[in-house]
Amino acid sequence: MAELLLSSLLIAVGLAMDSFSVSLAGGASLKEQIGKTAVTAGIFFGFFQFAMPLLGWAVGVPITGMIDPFGYWIVVGLFFFIGGKMIWDSLFGKEDGVSLVGWKVLLLLAVATSIDALAVGISFALIGEAILFPAVIIGVVAFVFSFFGVLAGHKLSSILGNKMQIFGGIILVLIGIKFLIEYCL
Repeated sequence: MAELLLSSLLIAVGLAMDSFSVSLAGGASLKEQIGKTAVTAGIFFGFFQFAMPLLGWAVGVPITGMIDPFGYWIVVGLFFFIGGKMIWDSLFGKEDGVSLVGWKVLLLLAVATSIDALAVGISFALIGEAILFPAVIIGVVAFVFSFFGVLAGHKLSSILGNKMQIFGGIILVLIGIKFLIEYCL
């Protein structure tokens, strides 16, 4: 049981880094409702990080054929677009950046950052391991990382101003590049 907990925590931390980075970038553009947004982002990211391994495990190997041709390209495009928009807006006058307040943006980002978790679920199915306990750990860790990412992004933004928005945009573009290198090339 201790070995399963440790491996689940390590997987969860690895998976939560994208959610944390996105939350950090989104928190940088917040001016109000920081606590509410941190909780909402945590719920969205945590839920999808929890649900995607379950989906991957339930569907198993056949879904990889559906995802492989185009799914990761969509994820890359989303990160490039949102990150590029943040950089553009911070350099050319619009101060909003990426908003984590709207459920549509949160939904897109939560799905995009949880594609790796889907692959983890498929991997667990392939090796015949149970997924519920690891999925719960993955979801809880993603919630915590996302919650604190929003708070940290907001704090850093109040210290660094629009430089934090540029940094946040760069983080999102780098995540897109990571997906491009790992999954598309």
